[in-house]
Amino acid sequence: MSFIFQTIWEIFKSLPNTIIISLVAMTVGLSVGTLFAIIQIRKTPIFSQLIIVYNSFIRSTPLIIQLFILYYGIPNLILYLNATLGLKINPDMFSPMLIALIAFSLHAIAYLSETMKSGLLSVDYSQIEAAKTVGLSNRHIYTRIVLPQAFNYALPNIENQFIMLIKGTSLAFAVQVTEIMAVSRIIANEGYQFITVYSIAAAFYWILAIILEKVFHKIESNSTNHLSTQSSI
Repeated sequence: MSFIFQTIWEIFKSLPNTIIISLVAMTVGLSVGTLFAIIQIRKTPIFSQLIIVYNSFIRSTPLIIQLFILYYGIPNLILYLNATLGLKINPDMFSPMLIALIAFSLHAIAYLSETMKSGLLSVDYSQIEAAKTVGLSNRHIYTRIVLPQAFNYALPNIENQFIMLIKGTSLAFAVQVTEIMAVSRIIANEGYQFITVYSIAAAFYWILAIILEKVFHKIESNSTNHLSTQSSI
C-alpha cells in the first residue's frame, strides 16, 4: 500500500504541469482560434487562405511530430540566426515546458478555429442584419450578439477539445516535460509495477475529465440562461 500512496503523491505533484499546459493551450487556442474563424468567415484575402493551409497541416499531422519539430527546430533556428545575423539569443531560454506550451497552443488554435467557425455559422444571420439596421457597429455586433451565441453553440465541442488537450499532454514527456505520464513512466520503470502505476495515472486523467465536464455543464447552463434572458428583453 505504501507504494500506491507514494505513487499517487508523486503523480499528484506533476499535476500542475498537466493543468498549466492544458489551460494555456486552451486559452490561446480559443482566443486566436476565434479570430481565425472570423477571418475565414469574412473571407479576408490571403489571410483566410493561409489559415486554411495552417489548419490543414496541424490537423493532419501527429501532435508528437509537431512537438519534435519545435523541440529540435527552435534551438537550431536560433543558432542559425545567431551565426548569420550576429545575434546573441540564448537557445536555452526555450525550455521544454515553454516549447510544450507553444506546440499545444498551436495545435489547439487549429482545432478551435474550426469549432468556433461552426459556432459562428450557426448564428442566425437575420440577427446581424437587424443589428445593422439599428446602427450597431461590427464590433458591437460581434461582441454582444454573434460571439456569445457562437460560444454557446460551440460549447460541447470546446469541452471535447479541452478533454482531448488534457489527454494529449501525456505526449509532453517526449520533450522532457515532467507531467503525469512522464512521472508515471519513471515510477513504473523503477518499480516494475506497470499496471498499478498506469492505472493510477489513468484515474488522474479520468478525475480531471469528470471535473471538466461538471465545470462546462455549469458554464453551459449559465450561458443558456443568460442568452434566454437577453432574448426575452
